[in-house]
Amino acid sequence: MNYHDTLSYLMDAFGGADNLQKLLGVGPSALSNYRRREHLPLNQARKLSNIAPKFGFNLDPYTLKISVIDNDRKPEILLIITGGIAAYKALELIRRLRDFEFSVTAVMTASAQKFITPLSVSALTGNKVYSELFDLTDEQEMGHIQLARKADLVLIAPATANFIGKMAHGLADDLASTLCLVTDAPIFVAPSMNPHMWSNATTQENCAKLKSRNISFIGPDNGDTACGETGSGRFAETGFIISQIQQKLLQKHRNEDIFPAEKQTKPLDGIKILITAGPTLEPIDPVRFIGNRSSGKQGYAIASACAEQGADVCLISGPVSLEAPLDVRLIKVETAQQMKQACADQLDVECVICAAAVADWQVKQTANAKLKKSNNKPPELILTETPDILSWIGHHPSRPKLVIGFAAETDSLKRNADNKRARKNADWMLANSVLQSGESVFNSDLNEILFLSKTGAEYWNTDSKKAIAQKLVRRISDYFSNIHVSGVQKKENI
Repeated sequence: MNYHDTLSYLMDAFGGADNLQKLLGVGPSALSNYRRREHLPLNQARKLSNIAPKFGFNLDPYTLKISVIDNDRKPEILLIITGGIAAYKALELIRRLRDFEFSVTAVMTASAQKFITPLSVSALTGNKVYSELFDLTDEQEMGHIQLARKADLVLIAPATANFIGKMAHGLADDLASTLCLVTDAPIFVAPSMNPHMWSNATTQENCAKLKSRNISFIGPDNGDTACGETGSGRFAETGFIISQIQQKLLQKHRNEDIFPAEKQTKPLDGIKILITAGPTLEPIDPVRFIGNRSSGKQGYAIASACAEQGADVCLISGPVSLEAPLDVRLIKVETAQQMKQACADQLDVECVICAAAVADWQVKQTANAKLKKSNNKPPELILTETPDILSWIGHHPSRPKLVIGFAAETDSLKRNADNKRARKNADWMLANSVLQSGESVFNSDLNEILFLSKTGAEYWNTDSKKAIAQKLVRRISDYFSNIHVSGVQKKENI
């Protein structure tokens, strides 16, 4: 493997080029120079080596070779490939999984074999490819029960709407669907389909059923699809899929290997929390946008604090220059509409924390080309409101038990924030002044909060955003602890 390929794999391992730049503290030009010169400075390689265990693997700073944390055994991935145009992307996914020292055994549905051949898959995995439920030879060599049992993780990539429907209704009419019923390993689903098929109510109901059974989804992404339409339905990026698998297996390694006799319990174990963070950027044309100054620091700190206390956290983030928190599932978006759609896809949770600073307006008609100056007059922009995500969640028929919002105000802090809480049907509102101690709260590491609920208000003194996050998480832990103990929601005590 040459250096350019090595650096590409490192980008995937650490969550993409943007994230690798943040971890190294360099810009795009420096990363390009590393590739051009075929040299990563040793101090940078050592930095990545120290960070690598947080991503679920070890990295030799001298050879840049990646290895799994548990060197006694390679993690076993059971890859189920279903039929769809994205099936060809499974080949690249297998290559990358093997580069990261995963052992991959593949199962292909009959329709998957219409797109790629078992021979190609077998050549890349180094293992036999399985496809038939009633194949006598396969059952003698390795029965389907054993095939499911030896897997540390089951990955369905790509997953079609048809296969998702079969899983949701417990069908077992072929080897792939049968394995999903008999395995006790974590299951990850990476959907790929037409945007209208993905957004169809039946597909979303099937996905909701699977999520309620602790089956995890990776993607789909937004963008152009093979059928020529644009929207949510693209197969997730290979690097992101691998990153999610690494974090899951690292968590499993910690829970089962380090504490085999006694599994540690945490206050938010089993609680699913959805968090939004950062700004949204609403395009005017391909160059310009309407946005705000949010850094995302407070939302990311809350996501990290929730995960540390055992919560299953999904973080939906606008464009920020922050590293993804450990043990947090990160979904990146740009616009308010994309953020709302991502929230809709992930709304099967107990708690939502809307910490994102969503732009209030968007251009009604985005220009396809850069707007030019004309007679020194600015273009006329017709603005329309962006989706009100907090209000939409607060009034949703499947509203989570606890809905928390943020309010950044310049004046009349308590009155404006309390009105916002009531208007959007939020349980709690964390209000802060845009200007604190003469400085903007945006991009600051400090924050001061007015905590509002239906029963009162409480002032939280200036502190680090990490400390504010921990204070909020303690409140959330107490809230769910009260529900668990009493079986009903108790009156808030603040």
